[in-house]
Amino acid sequence: MANIKSAKKRVTIAQAKNEKNRAIRSEVKTYMKKVFAAVEAGDKETANTMLRMAQKKISMAQSKGVYKANNASRKIGQLYKAVGTMA
Repeated sequence: MANIKSAKKRVTIAQAKNEKNRAIRSEVKTYMKKVFAAVEAGDKETANTMLRMAQKKISMAQSKGVYKANNASRKIGQLYKAVGTMA
């Protein structure tokens, strides 16, 4: 454990950021699962609605630094590909 005051502060800040980032990642995964579930069910309208919401969450996470740009782009691409395969 850190002994210096500034090091102790950095530890608490790092823990807070870790919890916040974990919550954001979990939320993104939930929205992605909702899109994939709608695709599996064949509900195109719900899939498109959830796709827009998931894309917004992923872009927000990327802008906050939770995901890097290529990772966020890849996730969005996966969702569009899944929804696009619905005929």
